[in-house]
Amino acid sequence: MIRVLLVDDQHLIRAGLRMLCDAQPDLEVVGEADNGRDAVALAARLRPDVVVMDLRMPGVDGITATSRILADRPATRIMALTTFGDDDHLYPALTAGACGFLLKDAPPADLLAGVRRAAAGDSPFSPDVLRRLVERAVHARAGAPRRTAGLTARERDVLDLVADGLSNTEIADRLHIGVTTVKTHITSLMTKTGSANRVRLALWARGG
Repeated sequence: MIRVLLVDDQHLIRAGLRMLCDAQPDLEVVGEADNGRDAVALAARLRPDVVVMDLRMPGVDGITATSRILADRPATRIMALTTFGDDDHLYPALTAGACGFLLKDAPPADLLAGVRRAAAGDSPFSPDVLRRLVERAVHARAGAPRRTAGLTARERDVLDLVADGLSNTEIADRLHIGVTTVKTHITSLMTKTGSANRVRLALWARGG
């Protein structure tokens, strides 16, 4: 079972997420919080595998809560929920340690897949969110070349697909290699590029 903590200041969103998760045989909602302070306390007590975290909340926001939770339990996977156009919170959440970003209006299947991908060590993110992150990174580093020296040809292939938002399974299918091999390449890419997580690796691939 994947233990999930839901954090959002809107009751309807939490209720909808709970209904989605409760209908899945492999997901268990262990708690809910409507603010960052309670989220930190519940994460310490309930030890969830995945925290679905709203970024914009009164008081202690999702970014601060993410940082505090990961300082106590680094293995916790925190998937940030954002709204379209809320770009100001994306980089701070990434810096705080969020493993992925999904839009609140994403299809239910995408949200459930995101929770499972986060629990499996992957980094789920909506293509629209990744595109906006990349655009801001490229704009900030206009003219800076992508540094691919030291990468093997296969690593460059994997890197391009990570930047396109593909999951490990999708990359394996596209390149006709095993998922374990994909994970090995991604681990090597993170080491070579100094990327702390998959989202940072995707940004690096696009010049961020």
